Amino acid sequence: MRFTACLSRPWPVSLTLAVLAIAGCTTAPPAQPPGPRQPPPVVQPPPDAGSIADPIPRAEPRSRKGNPPFYEVFGKRYFVMPDSTGYLERGVASWYGPGFHKASTANGERYDMYAMTAAHKTLPLPAYVRVTNLRNGRSVTVRVNDRGPFKDTRIIDLSYTAAVKLDMIRDGTAFVEVRALTPGQAPTIAAPPAAPQLFVQAGAFSTEANARRLVGQLQVQGISRAFVRQDQVNGTPLFRVRVGPIPNVEQFDKALARLKSLGLADARLATD
Repeated sequence: MRFTACLSRPWPVSLTLAVLAIAGCTTAPPAQPPGPRQPPPVVQPPPDAGSIADPIPRAEPRSRKGNPPFYEVFGKRYFVMPDSTGYLERGVASWYGPGFHKASTANGERYDMYAMTAAHKTLPLPAYVRVTNLRNGRSVTVRVNDRGPFKDTRIIDLSYTAAVKLDMIRDGTAFVEVRALTPGQAPTIAAPPAAPQLFVQAGAFSTEANARRLVGQLQVQGISRAFVRQDQVNGTPLFRVRVGPIPNVEQFDKALARLKSLGLADARLATD
């Protein structure tokens, strides 16, 4: 569905309907509901997707399209970041493919499922990020030129080729680290070590008593695998409350939803 003079993006694979209401947009969507979703066209993959080179980050002007101060999807407001400097996040990646091949991206380009690109909710368009699969250590560099995915537990939507190179096509999702890159920074060649265990972090405290108190509250709620991990940050003790380890994305989604339902809005993926 497309809105005149508005930001638009293909719907994420995991969604069946996306109505995008962008701030400042004056054109309403058609009154009639969309028809039944058609099966995606058959698109033949390239002979060797792994041979497609990662892009090298370069300085590009901020896209005139796709960078409103904020926009809304499903009643939730997203604020576009002024720049990508210092951005680092861990979470779950998904990918989108044949059903959206050649469709318009949020910055007005055509989506190419065989290019090394991605969609992100709030990074400025375009931006370059390094995405590392935390299970197998594989890394890719992608150019962010689209918006999404609009599922709370997903932090980035990758192109088909990027997903192939991260070995996440079969599962459809993967635990990843996403790190912003600066212009001229070369793509990753060697794969870093994979994280042995993953957790959901419920909170972090400067005092152990507060951390222990939260663990007790979680255990009362039936979350038995909560524990306190002590770290040193700039020489100061930090007590992290974590739940896990988390074996897969399905269990991560459930654990994250449970913690957020208890008011722990900042719960997130954490590595060992």
